[in-house]
Amino acid sequence: MTSAPHTRHRILAAAFTEFYRNGFQGGSLNDIVASAGATKGALFHHFSGKLALGYAVLDEVIGPLLLQRWLDPVAKSTNPIAEIKRAFRKYVRADIDSGHWMLGCPLNNLAQEMSPLDEGFHSRIDALYTLWRKQYAAAFANGIKAGTVNKSVSPKAVAAMIVASQMGLWGTGKSSRNKAVMVQATDAVCHYLDALAA
Repeated sequence: MTSAPHTRHRILAAAFTEFYRNGFQGGSLNDIVASAGATKGALFHHFSGKLALGYAVLDEVIGPLLLQRWLDPVAKSTNPIAEIKRAFRKYVRADIDSGHWMLGCPLNNLAQEMSPLDEGFHSRIDALYTLWRKQYAAAFANGIKAGTVNKSVSPKAVAAMIVASQMGLWGTGKSSRNKAVMVQATDAVCHYLDALAA
């Protein structure tokens, strides 16, 4: 017999995939339930409705993915430029190999679709982007102290630029459907980062 936490996890994973592929508004609860091997009753036992499920996807799937991909690598690094470049190249390559590049960034997709429509989505998405900028600013400040980042760099301004670049890179892949353009943009971001080194 499947445990309730395991069922909830399967529903969340299926919802993430469904919303990533089809958007939140276009996502189907029936398809989520079928993909999770669950029932509508199980879904509504764990989530009060589609909106609550969307919030949980942000809080419990996309938020941790952001930490794993982008924030954990710079958390204790004295060379944030190298770590951020490594992350950009690694995940652009991984998403091109998996085909996910054509779907864009799951966080940015929800930001574009749902932030103007729902305050619950807006506040959660804004909190994640604020955390991202804050952590990157702290990483660049640490890099300045460690002597790996040029001391003329403004950590907050650069953090804002890099986070916006990530949004733009994955948006470029999704809109252009051109791998070469996405790789070219990645190279340009990495070149910009190189220019910030001490």
